[in-house]
Amino acid sequence: MSRGDTDADALPDRVGLFHVVAEGARHRPARAVLCRHGEAGWIDIDFAQFHSDVVAFAESLLGSGVLHGDRVAVLGRNSYEWVVVDYAALSIGAIVVPVYPTASEQQIAHIIADSGAVHGFAETAEQRDMLARLGESQWRTPVRMLTDPPVPAAASTAESFVERSAAVRADDIATIVYTSGTTGMPKGCVLTHRNMFASSGNTVRHLPELFRAEDSATLLALPLSHIFGRTVLLACLHGGTRTRLLAGIPDLLDALPTFQPTFLALVPYALEKIRKRCRSAIGADAEAVAVDYGRAMFEADAVDPELAAAHRARNDDEFAAVRAVFGGRCRYVISGGASLDATTDAFYAGVGVQVLGAYGLTESATAVTINQVHANRHGSVGRPVPGTTVAIAADGEVLVSGANTSPGYWPNFAESTGTWLPTGDLGKLDAGGYLYITGRRKEILITTGGKNVAPTPLEDRVRLHPLVSHCMVLGEARPFVSALVTVDPAALDAWLVNRGSEASQQDWLRHPELMAAIATAIEDANGLVSRAESIREFRVVSGDFTVENGQLTPSLKLRRAVIEQAYADDISALYTPS
Repeated sequence: MSRGDTDADALPDRVGLFHVVAEGARHRPARAVLCRHGEAGWIDIDFAQFHSDVVAFAESLLGSGVLHGDRVAVLGRNSYEWVVVDYAALSIGAIVVPVYPTASEQQIAHIIADSGAVHGFAETAEQRDMLARLGESQWRTPVRMLTDPPVPAAASTAESFVERSAAVRADDIATIVYTSGTTGMPKGCVLTHRNMFASSGNTVRHLPELFRAEDSATLLALPLSHIFGRTVLLACLHGGTRTRLLAGIPDLLDALPTFQPTFLALVPYALEKIRKRCRSAIGADAEAVAVDYGRAMFEADAVDPELAAAHRARNDDEFAAVRAVFGGRCRYVISGGASLDATTDAFYAGVGVQVLGAYGLTESATAVTINQVHANRHGSVGRPVPGTTVAIAADGEVLVSGANTSPGYWPNFAESTGTWLPTGDLGKLDAGGYLYITGRRKEILITTGGKNVAPTPLEDRVRLHPLVSHCMVLGEARPFVSALVTVDPAALDAWLVNRGSEASQQDWLRHPELMAAIATAIEDANGLVSRAESIREFRVVSGDFTVENGQLTPSLKLRRAVIEQAYADDISALYTPS
């Protein structure tokens, strides 16, 4: 068992998350904490202005009839307006239901119906109209744009804001975050104000060098529709970190040199993309030196003199260029959401950027363990944040306990009993209390971009195509989702006869006509999910998955590890640039 510091930050019982905003405005009103995009470019927003904007929007929500406990759906990319709506709703006891902009209509309809959302906000007019249509029977107020100005509130409403905000409690529900489950339809994870504060506040306590530094600044490209992004933002508000909100990861590389963050929080996919950009600039030889030097730092007390000399020769040129990509001031990167390749970790260490591996899940409001600046054990995901305890069950499953753990899934959740949260992940603890993730019990795939993907609905839909026998979706610790597809021999024979072909089935496995036919099944399956969960590449493979060859269980379930081993070359081809 590994316990975090018992001297943990906790939200007082009689306040909600708006307390963080109010305290910031009271004690550090002129502290720039957010950057918004305006007509003249990027504009700093201090605590006083942010507090004023949140209160004005909260009064507008009250004037529109938003009640304590109402669910408010928010659909859009990161923006200052998204954050204002979020904290305005939280300040009056409403429950925020974030919706991914890339979610399919089927998923969005499910989230709206399942959460019982009665108010909605969207980034674009198209999204607004879609929300209005999908939730037509349940909206109590018209769906609005995030950029719509708040409706001026009457004096009586302003007074009711004070009363309403004072009625919010730490154990009230703050948000319902929908994440993919084994059935494919997202499940709504309930998180309270206390849960979110425990995760974010104790992340700050765990990493004061990042969040409490006087020059602390970061770019937030993690989506606010994901709990990782919202927890990081709340930690930044808690610590007073100047934060520029980016619409997404694609905007990150252009923003780094001008904003010059001191730290970042990213998923491994983004770190891999930046590494590839750097490789093209510094060359493979310099990259190899950085990786070798980083590994040597991890594994030995002293670096080989020859390697050290090679590193020094490049430090002021090639490696300085890599640090310049990050803006020149970035010292640390929190990496969470999926596992990070060891060579990527070593590469960044070699060029002078320290990656702090972290572990968390939606059900713990993100933070469970994080490596620290002066206690960074590479290969691990760190030690528990203050107030959190991690244990390993007899079967190897990682268990978590703390004020950050969810009371359950909407709508059938219960008050937290303080019992252990089973994570579905397998791991081990070393003598120093560092956690190592060794595998995933859950069948959910997690890409290097941190996206959770339920493979079964995709596989089931692809298998409906007449030519398809089996399908296995891939994506765990990989940059995108792909699939292996086997064809039904009898169906393929009939298909070939209809085309008057006398070629063998093997000859047709890569034929454009067959690929086009299977592509229609892939396209159909992709309609069930968001773009990030969609199958980007597929490969028709020889043979079939059967009970006899050990690739199916007796109940006809896929033996994924066996199939991956048998088709290792085909899988490699899927992820090798042509």
